[in-house]
Amino acid sequence: MIPTLAWTPEGVRFIDQTKLPLEESYVLASTYEQVADVIVTMVVRGAPAIGVSAAYGVALGALRSTAATAQEFAPEFDKVCTRLAGTRPTAVNLFWAIDRMKRLFADLLAAGASMEQVRDRFLAEAHAMYDEDIAACKTMGAFGGALLPAEGGVLTHCNAGALATCGYGTALGVIRAACEQGKKIRVYADETRPFLQGARLTAWELMEDGIDTTVICDNMAASLMRAGRIQAVVVGADRIAANGDFANKIGTYNVAILAREHGIPFYVAAPWSTIDTATPTGDAIPIEERSPVEVTHHGGKQLTPNGVGICNPAFDVTPARYVTAIITERGVLRAPYPESLKAMAEAAG
Repeated sequence: MIPTLAWTPEGVRFIDQTKLPLEESYVLASTYEQVADVIVTMVVRGAPAIGVSAAYGVALGALRSTAATAQEFAPEFDKVCTRLAGTRPTAVNLFWAIDRMKRLFADLLAAGASMEQVRDRFLAEAHAMYDEDIAACKTMGAFGGALLPAEGGVLTHCNAGALATCGYGTALGVIRAACEQGKKIRVYADETRPFLQGARLTAWELMEDGIDTTVICDNMAASLMRAGRIQAVVVGADRIAANGDFANKIGTYNVAILAREHGIPFYVAAPWSTIDTATPTGDAIPIEERSPVEVTHHGGKQLTPNGVGICNPAFDVTPARYVTAIITERGVLRAPYPESLKAMAEAAG
């Protein structure tokens, strides 16, 4: 269990993912503003981890507030939620977590709760989200691990592991579970340009677990698939639309097309909180455009000519037709996704 984030009496302690794999250091966020900065700068990243981080940010907003009553805290609460919601637009887990805290606060206001009760309940809710995330990852891991081959290569893109969640991981949780089931899995990790989450983070955490891992450049996947070295692909997601289209780290769409061309199953692993039934298709998913510096520079060194144009969308959208199955903690979904997602949502109430 890699300690992606942890609550302490001083605030939330995050492993600094911008320093991995060469330096294992931690950042303490003791205010909601600092939590927001940690999310924006990608000290913490990954849709599930971002959601839980935001919940802790809301809790910190209440804990650090000087408001005497819940009613007095209400305008400040709105400010906290707005700041955290503005950090990263694509990961729907962020908004899911904030909305959950908003519903809780509305109930507390209606019940005439004291400010002390608000602080206690907010922190308890954030803790509950943390525990739920780990449990969800382990459950979806068991579902997904059963889908992977008994032996062979599995390609993943970006980092959807313990570092992207509160522990265990989504796509890497599926791989971990398969290995725990005795399957002989060799992981091929796309480096995932331009931020190199695969080369830096996926490789690091899988090596920590002793899982056979090879980093490949993003433009090598097709060649390895053609050579028969990839038997399955499993990735995470930052938002899944009602029709099964999904957003994930830029380059995922490329991998899905290649997998289809080579007859390789392509799996998406994500908690139910990543499914956004209010977004009808992938065309409606907002795509974050990040700083050009992530493309122009690496390790503080400039790589591109001065003045050249830069395009840096952080995510792309993969159409549902390329997805073999969506793995969640509630079970495995298959096409047609509008029907299977709706049925699973209704079954859960």
